Amino acid sequence: MFILTKEKQLMTTTIEVNKQSVKQLLESGKNKKFVIPEYQRPYAWTDDQIQVLFDDLVEYTADNNESTYFLGTIVSYENDNQEQEIIDGQQRLTTLFLLLRAIYAKLEKSGTDAAYLKSQIEPAIWEQDDITGEVKTDQALISSRVMGDDGNQDFKDILVHGVVNPKSKSNYSRNYVQLQTLIDEYATSDPLSFYRFISNILNKAILLPITADSQDTALTIFSTLNDRGLALSDADIFKAKIYNQLDALGKKTFIEKWQQLDEEATNANESIQKLFYYYMFYLRAIDNDRNTTTPGIRKFYAKNHFERLYSNDIMNNLNQILNLWVVINNRNALDDEPWSENIEIQQVLDGLTSYPNEFWKYPVVIYYLSYHREAGFEAKFLVFLRRLLAVLSARYIVTPTINAIKRGILNLNAEIIKSPSPKFDFNQIDEQELKDKIKNAHRNTVRMILKMIAYQHQTELLPEKWEIEHIFPQKWQPSYFQSNPDNEVKNLVEHIGNKIPFEKKLNITASNGYFTKKQESYRKSKVKVLLELSHEHKEWGLDEIRERDIRISDELFNLLDDWGLNKVDVLQKKTLVAIPDERVNDYKRFTEMFGMEDSEETRLKFLNM
Repeated sequence: MFILTKEKQLMTTTIEVNKQSVKQLLESGKNKKFVIPEYQRPYAWTDDQIQVLFDDLVEYTADNNESTYFLGTIVSYENDNQEQEIIDGQQRLTTLFLLLRAIYAKLEKSGTDAAYLKSQIEPAIWEQDDITGEVKTDQALISSRVMGDDGNQDFKDILVHGVVNPKSKSNYSRNYVQLQTLIDEYATSDPLSFYRFISNILNKAILLPITADSQDTALTIFSTLNDRGLALSDADIFKAKIYNQLDALGKKTFIEKWQQLDEEATNANESIQKLFYYYMFYLRAIDNDRNTTTPGIRKFYAKNHFERLYSNDIMNNLNQILNLWVVINNRNALDDEPWSENIEIQQVLDGLTSYPNEFWKYPVVIYYLSYHREAGFEAKFLVFLRRLLAVLSARYIVTPTINAIKRGILNLNAEIIKSPSPKFDFNQIDEQELKDKIKNAHRNTVRMILKMIAYQHQTELLPEKWEIEHIFPQKWQPSYFQSNPDNEVKNLVEHIGNKIPFEKKLNITASNGYFTKKQESYRKSKVKVLLELSHEHKEWGLDEIRERDIRISDELFNLLDDWGLNKVDVLQKKTLVAIPDERVNDYKRFTEMFGMEDSEETRLKFLNM
């Protein structure tokens, strides 16, 4: 027995670890049945994996080894129905049941000589009468409830009857047939070793079952141990929770919707897990939760017995969130949503995608979910996105840490729910400090800056594959700048004034040549700001870098200032024009109807109507 103490929790968690033979472990199913739960992924072992396992066991038997053969770990916990719910090792455990059932079927054909080995296998597959010892072959010690897996019934039928349905195409049936073939060939070629092979599987093949005291602990252990591919996600748990609340028709519809959502999310380079994460911030904003400590996603949805998952509109909302990422990640327009074809919105969103962390995503999702069906959304969304990019980009350029914006983002999330013209609660940015930082921009901000500047010169998106081009090459001949120290040249080469977006395939051609040699490649570019630079300059050196530094820093600051960088929301300061309490709701409807910002002028117009 081991005690595992969870970090940052004032509690201890017990886990039980006892090395067991295959026979010992499987027979424990007589007291607590093995269950592959709904949220697990379908049985997916391949022909190669079956072959490798079988060959390894044959080789172990041929070596006549006295030591044991380790098959791996099984992570489980006892659920409310006193079943062993398998969190990790379900593929291996399922294969062992199929293997023993195929061996048993072979022994049944061998006559009475195999009676003892059959008696050893029976309690590892089926229940037995406590008094008579009669084998109940219709009651296997394991069942699969994997959601939407038609093979669950195949698995049950194979364990009961020992044969496969010839029409079945499930992995259970295919692997069982393969195991039968391997067993027949082995038993025919080396019958004596075959019997020892059976005994070794039952008694010398060892598993390490790890039994946790709760599902949460078992999942944590699994995430820690798993190195064989994708870990079981929280979304898998949520899927099972929602599924189990539905009737038969609802379950069928839900499976179809979930599978479609999963496929479309993957195509958009997202995941259902991420969609639930984004949605969590929306729900937190609705609750006016401004806490900067982000809860674990499973802990958040588990509150009040997972009631948040059972909302009738949860799947629709997840699909709506996905629509946003189809536009952002795939650059696809949406039917009946004109904003998705607005090039200015697309350009700002593209700029945000180069923001150095994910905190920009949460207010964008919340704003979209809250208002995308309202009149005037397109214009309001553009205003909001521009201000968001201005506020976030400037703060990261000046202070490149997440803490510079975290509290402000959580406040903004909650403010968005209140109004489509939300209050931005961020500290002011010093103009000169920002301009200085732009010139020698932090490496994490360069792509974002270059996008914002480039989009002031063109009315289409940048190519999807572009690189940061150093106009003056990073590798230069020392003789080129004899009057300048190398450190000064090296520093200026990395300034923003020497960098520009450039298509990847053209950049390879331009290589490390000097400006006059690069111009031919530049003129093939579709990046307008690069074309302009190529036509405006005949040569490129340190003076040109310094001059462009100033030009970019001024241009970017003016752009961000126009977008609302240091704008003070009227509601944050005392106003000379007050709206009577009884007319506040009318005033809000007035500003929203006409897409107007709250200001002294707007209030006067309203009061004079």
